[in-house]
Amino acid sequence: MVVGAFPLEGKIAVVTGAGSGINLAFAKQAVAQGARVIIADIQMTDDAKAFAAANEKSAIFVRTDVTKRADLENTVVQAEKEFGDVPDVYIAGAGVFEPDWSSFWDDTEDDDYKQVDINVTHPMKLSRIAIKSLVKHKKPGVILVVASLAGYQGAFASPLYCATKHAVVGFVRSVADLDELQNIKVVLVAPGYVHTPMWTADPVKMKQFDYKPSMAVMPEEVAEGMVDLVTKAEYGGGACLQVAVGERRTLGVWNIPAPDTDGARVSKETLEVNYKPVLEKLRNV
Repeated sequence: MVVGAFPLEGKIAVVTGAGSGINLAFAKQAVAQGARVIIADIQMTDDAKAFAAANEKSAIFVRTDVTKRADLENTVVQAEKEFGDVPDVYIAGAGVFEPDWSSFWDDTEDDDYKQVDINVTHPMKLSRIAIKSLVKHKKPGVILVVASLAGYQGAFASPLYCATKHAVVGFVRSVADLDELQNIKVVLVAPGYVHTPMWTADPVKMKQFDYKPSMAVMPEEVAEGMVDLVTKAEYGGGACLQVAVGERRTLGVWNIPAPDTDGARVSKETLEVNYKPVLEKLRNV
């Protein structure tokens, strides 16, 4: 028993982080293919508001703090209320990249790391909620986690982010057998740089990480990969799909070749710029 081909026509999807960026691009493509979508986010960009207004019968905004289990559970409740059934597809898309309010080197938090709550705990909690809901209603389904190529490497300037992405890669690998055992496919997309406000709205990070638009894919390209992961039988449980500039491939478990694209090759000069603010923080402890 495996999910196999899973067209989006007639399906219901919860998409966290769909107020902007990659996840909004996925929501748009899902609706275009006949799905109905819960936009689960703290707020929406003007683009997302316009999309929801133009698709009021198939795209519903549900304010969601992904660090709150009750908010995640509410997305299922609202899907039943608005669309008459529990979701078939669950996209754990919300994530943050070493914000100054939750960063390893800035060290602003006393106890927990909020970044871990968003990037790790939220995908796991949403997956558990999804599994319970799908099993209870005897439905096949797909869970997709938005990770990063950072989950396959390290970066001195962003160790917490890299650790969170390693964590969700391990999680998705670990529950791969749900596809065969329970008719629930859990998969993951691992983009490289993506041209979203996470970069373009933060000139300091752009400079530190030597970000250039030429090394980034557009959100729509990542969303296309996500649609394929959800809908195509060739991607079974545990599949991890890389989407980067000039390269799209399924990532293996052992001894995979390193990415060889723009944005993956890092010069010594770039590393010196990248490390500089971290080393300054270390000196000022």
